Amino acid sequence: MDFSFLLENEPMSMYECSKRSGIPYSTLSDIIKGKTPIDRVSSKNLKALADTLDYSMDTLYSIMHVPERSDFELFKSNECHRVKELGDKGFIMDTLQSNRIRILFSWGWFPESLYLLAMLDYLSRVNNIALVSDYDDIRETKLKEMVYPASVIAMCLVMGNDNAKAEAIRRSIPEFIRFNIAESEIRNVI
Repeated sequence: MDFSFLLENEPMSMYECSKRSGIPYSTLSDIIKGKTPIDRVSSKNLKALADTLDYSMDTLYSIMHVPERSDFELFKSNECHRVKELGDKGFIMDTLQSNRIRILFSWGWFPESLYLLAMLDYLSRVNNIALVSDYDDIRETKLKEMVYPASVIAMCLVMGNDNAKAEAIRRSIPEFIRFNIAESEIRNVI
């Protein structure tokens, strides 16, 4: 995966980053372009890059350590279980502290990032907590096509029509539907 986005918001080129960090240009280029996996970057170089980009080593590692992507239905289920386990306010705090929304978005995992942001915004609303402005840029995006739960897709196939999709949209939580995600229930998990 290409991590050039790390330098997009910085007032420096890769050459300048190399000079400031002390990481040889070719080594830095391989790291930024994803040719060298983050697990193979020395702790010295990881620390130098983190310091130069004003990240903690943990945050930089989290951004650059892209795990295998799971099924979206499994992701949604895991997030609903996190809400159940942590409680609304605990989930909000954990999500904000981990910066997972931004990390998922930077990886190009848009459905996951937007689902998590919708969850954050929804839980903030129902708990009368002001929205954090950290994600206003992401709030301006939405998925190109509507994403439905697997159960809704299955129902449409069985019934031979799209009535279940229309009903899913009608029943959706506003914070989810604005990102083109049909979601009506986050608390009914087993």
